[in-house]
Amino acid sequence: MSVKLSIAAAALALAAVSPLAAHAGDREFFDSTAGVWQGPGEIVAGKYKGTKFTCDLKGESKSTGAGLKLDGSCRVGVFAQPMSATIERNGESYKGSFLDGSDGKGLDIVSGAVVGNRVIVGINRKNLNGAMIARLKDKNTLNVTISVRVNDSLVPVIGMTLDRKMDQASVGSIKQAD
Repeated sequence: MSVKLSIAAAALALAAVSPLAAHAGDREFFDSTAGVWQGPGEIVAGKYKGTKFTCDLKGESKSTGAGLKLDGSCRVGVFAQPMSATIERNGESYKGSFLDGSDGKGLDIVSGAVVGNRVIVGINRKNLNGAMIARLKDKNTLNVTISVRVNDSLVPVIGMTLDRKMDQASVGSIKQAD
């Protein structure tokens, strides 16, 4: 129930943001999501409901303007699927794609806005419309929910929690012998 309320609140927040009123903090948000991310996810609705997967992704903020390029893979058991996404500013909104876009096996990003600690993008593939919400819970935790529109509601179908992978460099001291 709280997931539906959270998605509904995010959808309302996106609707309240005029496409002409992009936030100045967009670049800062995307810069803060750059890095290596790992974590589990689950398909929570539809034909493959209950399927659990794990993703390893690397995000790089766009060098010009605001946006993000994400590459990596997600796996179910021993089967891995390449995963990529590009989100970039398009005027006062956003455009981009997951995988190869709706002309291939992926989705198009057709709109979007950064609202506080989250980015909300509209997604489309032929007759399928929905939203992807990526929220920074804290600087090292990213929650992602993908929802599809069913009648007048957004229904969550995929959820995942990604943790920032930190360098595991050893730190120590060397004591000089007398």
